[in-house]
Amino acid sequence: MQNVYFASADTISTTMVWAMTALIKNPKSMKKAQEEIRALTTLREKQMVEEEDIEAAGLPYLNAVIKEALRMYTTVPLLLPRETMTTCTIDGFEIPAKTLVYVNVWAVGNDPLLWENPEDFMPERFLDDERKLSIDLKGHDFELMPFGVGRRGCPGITMALATMQLVLANLLYLFDWDLPNGMKKEDVDTEIFPGMTSHKKNPLCVVARKMY
Repeated sequence: MQNVYFASADTISTTMVWAMTALIKNPKSMKKAQEEIRALTTLREKQMVEEEDIEAAGLPYLNAVIKEALRMYTTVPLLLPRETMTTCTIDGFEIPAKTLVYVNVWAVGNDPLLWENPEDFMPERFLDDERKLSIDLKGHDFELMPFGVGRRGCPGITMALATMQLVLANLLYLFDWDLPNGMKKEDVDTEIFPGMTSHKKNPLCVVARKMY
């Protein structure tokens, strides 16, 4: 349980940094997400977004933002290694039994054959495209599998998704976000620090203005 907790905490914080990076570089997407959250009638007498507010509203655009962030900036680009149980053939290549296999989920999530304009941050793709609308993050769709699939999927997925929704919803609800003076959205880099987890190489620097 301790391993699950620490692994989830690291990947959640990393995903939040990437999500905010994507939103600060795409002000229209940030505005749409903020408008969706701030329009919730359940928040009129509250100072923070709570889990029941998210459950009641669903917040489809916020969920689309999280999906798109996980697609573009997969927190764990290479899933934990698997071992083939039997000999199998994939695209004409024979994979012997007991072969160590690494799945590059970042490459899948950024494959132009699967995703239109994969280099563009477009949460709308999960709302406007009927085929992408049904995609979840729980391993049922091989186009988007940041948590892995099957019995070896990440056991922290429930905690991670619930926490990401709650944290991001509150960041967007409570604050307006800007870049420091003299800095443009084009100046925000997306370089990745090499490692098992895709941490942002250079810290994201933004200015928060409290709204509530």
